Amino acid sequence: MDWDKLRIFHAVADAGSLTHAGETLHLSQSAVSRQIRALEESLNATLFHRHARGLILTEQGELLFDATSSMYRRLDTAEARIRDSKEEAIGELRVTTTTGFGTLWLAPRLPALYEKYPDLKIDLMLEERVLDLPMREADVAIRMKEPSQADLIRRRLMSVRMRLYATTDYLKAHGTPKRISDIADHRLICQNTSSSQVAAGASLVQELLTHDVQSLLTVNNYYGVLQTVRNNLGIGVLPDYLTEDFPELMRVLPDVESHEVPVFLAYPEELRNSKRIAAFRDFVMEEIIAFRRRQKEEAQS
Repeated sequence: MDWDKLRIFHAVADAGSLTHAGETLHLSQSAVSRQIRALEESLNATLFHRHARGLILTEQGELLFDATSSMYRRLDTAEARIRDSKEEAIGELRVTTTTGFGTLWLAPRLPALYEKYPDLKIDLMLEERVLDLPMREADVAIRMKEPSQADLIRRRLMSVRMRLYATTDYLKAHGTPKRISDIADHRLICQNTSSSQVAAGASLVQELLTHDVQSLLTVNNYYGVLQTVRNNLGIGVLPDYLTEDFPELMRVLPDVESHEVPVFLAYPEELRNSKRIAAFRDFVMEEIIAFRRRQKEEAQS
C-alpha cells in the first residue's frame, strides 16, 4: 500500500473531515479527496460514510485506522528511543497524573526541573482516567495505586493519607471539633463518593457522612476542595501532602484519617534507558526525599 495515501487516510480519519485534514497536511480538499478515492479503489472497499456533518469510518475503515494508528505509535516509540540515545535530557515528555496531585504537588515543583533541564518539553496531562502507557498514551505516570498494566517499570514514591483540614480563621469562628461526631456541627467539604477518586478517600467520606452532617459541599477534585477550605467555608477532606505548601491549613481531629494510599511512578519497559524519563524520575525522587525529610523534622520539632 502507498504510504502517502495511508498517511492522508489517517489524517482524514483522525480529523473526521477532508477540510481539516487538508489544513493539517497543507493540501487542498480536492487533493485529499482524490487520494482517498484512489486508496478505496486500490482496496476495493469503502472507507468512509459521507454525510452533512462530516465523515464516519466504515467497518473496513475502522480496521485500516487501527492499523495506521498502531504504525504511528510504533513510529513515535522509535522516534523517542532515537532521541533518547543522545546524552542530553531533551525533547517532549508526556506525564500523566491525577488532577489533584498534578495541580497541587507536581506543578509547583516543575520550575526546579526546568532550571536543571531547560530543553525538556513537558506535556502534563491531568485526569483521573488511567492512560495506557504501553500504547504510548503517555510516557510516564504518577498514580495513587500500583499500576496493573503489564510491561511497566514501577517505583513506589511515597504514601498519602486523606485527613481533615480547616483554616485557623474558620476554627476561630466556628470552633474546633473534639470528637468525630462534632463534624455534624460543621460544613464538610469533600469529593462526592461516586466521583473518581482513591478508594480510601471515598471510604473516609462515607464514614464521615454517617455522623449526620447537616451542611455539605462536594467538589469533583481536590483542587476545588482546597480552594473552598482556604476561603474559610468549612472542614475539608484533603491529602496530607498539602500541609507543607499550604501552612494555613490546620489538621482537625488528628485521629481521623483514611487508609494508606500508595503513590507509584511507572513507565514502559521500552523506555528503560530514556534520559528524559531518568531526569524526571530522579527529580521526583529527590523532591519526595526532601519532602519526607522536612515532614520528619517538623514532626520531631
